[in-house]
Amino acid sequence: MRLQHQAQGKLFALIAEYKGNVAGYINIYPNSEGGAFANQGYPEIVDFGVLVNYRRNGIGNKLMDIAEDIASRYSDTVYLGVGVHNVYGSAQRMYVKRRYIPDGTGVWYRGSLCPQYTDCCNDDDLVLYLSKRLR
Repeated sequence: MRLQHQAQGKLFALIAEYKGNVAGYINIYPNSEGGAFANQGYPEIVDFGVLVNYRRNGIGNKLMDIAEDIASRYSDTVYLGVGVHNVYGSAQRMYVKRRYIPDGTGVWYRGSLCPQYTDCCNDDDLVLYLSKRLR
C-alpha cells in the first residue's frame, strides 16, 4: 500500500542509512485521510522506526527533523499515532521531548475512536494521537 501511495504522490517515504546500511524509515502523508485529524489538511507521520542495531545514534531525531520540515511545507501542524504498549515506550518519550501533545480524543483502535468501556486489545492497533505546532 505504501508503495502505491508513493507512486500516486500521496506520501513521502524516507529511508535513513548509517555507514552504508539501512537504519531507519519514516513516511509522511501531506494530507492524511486517517486518524484523529483525517481530511483536515494536516500532514501525518506514519510507520516510523529505527532498526534496533542503529538506535542511540540520532537517526530517529534526524528522520523526525526532515519529516517535520516536509510537513511544514503543507501545514503549521503535524500529527502522528503512537502505540500505547511498552514496545513503543522509547517512541513515546521521544515525541514528548519533541513537544508532541495528545489530541484529547483518547485512544483509537483499528482506525476508529475507542469509546469508553469498550473492549479492545493492547496490540499495535491501539494508538494515541499526538500533534505538534511547527510554526
